Amino acid sequence: MTNMRGIHRTNRAFTGIPTFLRSDLCTDLEAIAADMAVFGVPLDEGSPFLPGARFAPRSIREHSMRFAATGFFDVERQQHYLATEITGGRIVDIGDVDVLPTNIGQTAANVTALVAALRARGVMPVGIGGDHSVSFPILRGFDEPLHVVQFDAHLDYAPVTPELQYTNGQPFRHISGLPHVKSVTQVGIRSLRVRPAEFADTRAAGNRVVTMGDFRRGVPADIAAGLPAGEKCYVSIDIDALDMSLTPGCVSAEPNGLMYAELRDALIALAERMEIVGFDLVEVCPPLDVGTGVTSYLGAHVMVEFMGHIFANRSKP
Repeated sequence: MTNMRGIHRTNRAFTGIPTFLRSDLCTDLEAIAADMAVFGVPLDEGSPFLPGARFAPRSIREHSMRFAATGFFDVERQQHYLATEITGGRIVDIGDVDVLPTNIGQTAANVTALVAALRARGVMPVGIGGDHSVSFPILRGFDEPLHVVQFDAHLDYAPVTPELQYTNGQPFRHISGLPHVKSVTQVGIRSLRVRPAEFADTRAAGNRVVTMGDFRRGVPADIAAGLPAGEKCYVSIDIDALDMSLTPGCVSAEPNGLMYAELRDALIALAERMEIVGFDLVEVCPPLDVGTGVTSYLGAHVMVEFMGHIFANRSKP
């Protein structure tokens, strides 16, 4: 275990070796004693249009260092989140999955093995993609019954063929078929590029599809209210669930998406109602981003705030 915060240092965001939130670096899973482990999956070989999401884990880590290792203070709620989780070693960064270029099958196997090792130790996995193809091997590493909530502009439910099996358009067809996945809820769906057959197939499989119109006819907490309270839940966040005006560094950005507060409030409601056992954030593409890295910062922001509420709700009696 390596303390990345140093001793008697100012530790500005642009200094030091980047780990997520400047958390301890743990390179020995046998020695892990944390509640949550952040890892990167720098893979974008599932993207059929433009590459670049492979650079997101590094970029998001760098932008996460703009937050203090002592967490954040929510001025609206007047509550301090993650005040001791980093300094107390409850969150660690375990680096990146070993990616084998052009061998997506073995890379996916490496992802699954890592997640399975974390779950065997009771650690919550938090993955930074990469494109959305990485979510299937992450979820394949779980073996306990759980519900899956996907925030996305797209269904990612394309047919699987011998020629195309692990693109970023297919993960939720795979995930829906995993024996330990009790339900799939797909939130923010709105892309005009969704095919009728994909929509029909996901509905026929019993998955809950919440379009943007559906979402705005209710309140963000309705997403959690549709799930059985207290059960285990995994959340997959595609950055394109947010409106394209917020996500210049995203290949698949779409108009008419969620505003930040809508996504945040839905995630908070999930953290309050469900037992969150893991999550991922995918599809940030730093080479497309503007000079400030705003999309990477937004990705880090979503992750940090969600983490804060997960831990806050774990500590409630």
